[in-house]
Amino acid sequence: MKYCEISHFTHPEHKLKFEYSEFPFKCDGCNEVGIGSRYKCSICDYDLHVHCAVPSPSICHAFYKKCSFQFLTVPPGDLPRYCNACDKDVSGFVYHCRSCGYDLHPCCAKLPMVLDDGEIKLYLYRKARSACHRCGRKGRSWSYRSECKKYSLHVACVREMIVESWYEIYREGNKGKGLGMMRIPRLKNTLQSSHGSGGRSKGKLRKCCEIAGLAVQFVISAVLGDPTVLIAGVVGSLMSGG
Repeated sequence: MKYCEISHFTHPEHKLKFEYSEFPFKCDGCNEVGIGSRYKCSICDYDLHVHCAVPSPSICHAFYKKCSFQFLTVPPGDLPRYCNACDKDVSGFVYHCRSCGYDLHPCCAKLPMVLDDGEIKLYLYRKARSACHRCGRKGRSWSYRSECKKYSLHVACVREMIVESWYEIYREGNKGKGLGMMRIPRLKNTLQSSHGSGGRSKGKLRKCCEIAGLAVQFVISAVLGDPTVLIAGVVGSLMSGG
């Protein structure tokens, strides 16, 4: 549920207003990158993903049927922890299962099981069944796979794509130069090399890569916390840059 304005216990000084932004931001709750819908304090430059601002006290997940995940504002214990969905460090808000010890970033915990824009369907799997188009491996983390089974992308690889570009995204975003200055790595060359050139026409290869690129846009937008078609288009403009 989304509210226009909320009070949040992690930022009691001011109320947070719901807004939509095409500029990437860093969530002050989970410490991960976000884009699109968020709750923001414009006075203190304090931002929260919607999933972090209005969390469920506890959740269950289809991949862990015997687990009950509790929402925590700090990771439990003294040892470093990582998200079982994306394989990345947990340093802030987290969903934690006390019995199994599993951890999920709030946005990872809320990743849609199916991404569907009417033309392409992507299904979330706990274990990859085909090689990821970015790293070429099957294992590692949760992954999205297309209905046609030709395209697969690890959630971990999406995280890496974002982290690799975070400095430039953050720097240019603060300069206010707009989306055209921001860069998220494209997978075009990786996709072409993975398909190879044996017997495939340039036209079919181009179409194949376009479809895969669209799939990547959806996955990136979901990992960033706002899996909408509009956000996917914004991420597409980020990807089209070089």
